[in-house]
Amino acid sequence: MNKLDPKTDGSSMDIVKDNIEQLKAIFPDVCCEDKVDFTALKQLLGDNVETREERYIFNWHGKSNARRIAQTQSTGTLRPCKEESKNWDSTQNLFIEGDNLEALKLLQKPYHKKVKMIYIDPPYNTGKEFIYPDNYKDNLNTYLEYTGQKDAEGRKFSSNSDSTGRYHTNWLNMMYPRLKLARNLLKDDGVIFISIDDNEQANLKKLCDEMFGEENFVGNIIWKNVTDNNPTNIATEHESIVVFAKNKDSLENTWKSKVSKIKDILVELGNQLTSDIKDKSELQVTYSKWFRENKNQLSSLDRYKYIDNDGVYTGSQSVHNPGKEGYRYDILHPSTNLPCKQPLMGYR
Repeated sequence: MNKLDPKTDGSSMDIVKDNIEQLKAIFPDVCCEDKVDFTALKQLLGDNVETREERYIFNWHGKSNARRIAQTQSTGTLRPCKEESKNWDSTQNLFIEGDNLEALKLLQKPYHKKVKMIYIDPPYNTGKEFIYPDNYKDNLNTYLEYTGQKDAEGRKFSSNSDSTGRYHTNWLNMMYPRLKLARNLLKDDGVIFISIDDNEQANLKKLCDEMFGEENFVGNIIWKNVTDNNPTNIATEHESIVVFAKNKDSLENTWKSKVSKIKDILVELGNQLTSDIKDKSELQVTYSKWFRENKNQLSSLDRYKYIDNDGVYTGSQSVHNPGKEGYRYDILHPSTNLPCKQPLMGYR
């Protein structure tokens, strides 16, 4: 990754001008003196122009301003800190400290369409008071007045005050310009990973559908982060990582980790050995010899020490829940059909 050139013209990329240039490249006859003739553009688009008031749309208070904020140029400056840096002349890393919205704007020129992968971990909007640098934190009274639930004198129009709605509004206004600017940085085959939990996962998915296009949704990664045995409700033991591509058609067909490749090797080896060797003892001896010679290459799969006629498998592993009470249910023994003894703290 190249270092940022400190000798800039003092402003971030003009996104509006860039949008017009892209439109001009596709429809040169609708642009004149950097202005867009929307009447001509509608004629070129034919019946694909949506004019109905009632249509499928994801909208909220402040969305138009959030869109304008994303397109507003920044006059900030990134100042290099050589005295706090390591390997200044040779490093390939860049660490920026400051407001992320302004930083994203300043990255538009040097890294426009050059970034392969972005990971962000935004506020989960759990109900705590976040103060966003771009001043989109509406107070409760402002929200109630805007939505018609209170008048200027503070009288409620409805008995069921939707006081939590402001949190979704503020969060969406905070996220919109940042995602818009992040998308501009991605290469055509770039992807973005966004951590989130159930508080805003649904809104994030809809926001990204609009920003990146529904067709570029790669998937929703669910990962377990806690053990929460709730005796009355559904236990929430996970968070999500929402994944979108800049252009899904440009991605590799298959994403595989190093471990996946090792797993494929073990499966193929198991199939070959079980096909060639029928004696169980000889089968295990042959596999054990190969295992000892290649153990250092097996990474986290080095516990797969055994083989039988069904292939390679791992030995017994602990199913005990560590530290606190886990799940409790009966598991029947395959031979006796009787319940197995449960671990002291329950199952994981």
